[in-house]
Amino acid sequence: MSVWKKLVTAIKGGANEAAEAVADSQALRILDQEIREAKQELRRSDEALTGIMAKRKLAKQKVDAIGASIAEYEAHARAAMTKDNKELALECAQRVGELKNEQDGEQSYVDQFAASEQSLKNNITTAKGRLRQLEQQLDMVKATESVQKAQSAVSSRHSGANTKMTTAVESLDRIKQKQTQRQAELDVAAERAASESGDALEQKLKSAGITGSQSAGAEDELARILGK
Repeated sequence: MSVWKKLVTAIKGGANEAAEAVADSQALRILDQEIREAKQELRRSDEALTGIMAKRKLAKQKVDAIGASIAEYEAHARAAMTKDNKELALECAQRVGELKNEQDGEQSYVDQFAASEQSLKNNITTAKGRLRQLEQQLDMVKATESVQKAQSAVSSRHSGANTKMTTAVESLDRIKQKQTQRQAELDVAAERAASESGDALEQKLKSAGITGSQSAGAEDELARILGK
């Protein structure tokens, strides 16, 4: 693979990663919007179901009305036969046959509407169940996201506090080191001052027992006086 092809591939990969990062950051907002759109579709499905149910009901009413007319003309045909009016009875029977054909046509509409109604009901019920599950999952995801953000904030503050404490301890150690260095310098300066004033030599003589204390000097002085 040439350098240019590798560069193009790398750029594409970076673009995909950037797009995924944007999508991830907006995931909850996108999911909210998708749920709203799904609810709108379900509302339209409910409206369509209502329309189908109304049409099925009207078709069923028409079938029932035709059935009543059929029963009526059958009764007329029987009545005509009781009066030996076969011609009228045949006309009534013909009308019954026409009504039955019409009724069969309307009944097919009723059956089609009923099948569509049941299918749509099942689909809507399934979709609503899935939507409820999705909303529950979204609520849990939002709760988890809030908890994780809170934990992240606490962790960040804790990390920042630890960093500040570490910095403070380091500063305190530096101060202590400086104080120790300064005290050492003061001790050396005091020793040099004592040495220059002769105090150091006198101290050394006393330590060696060459010079006595003040009480010993008084005894020597008394012996000298009595000796006179």
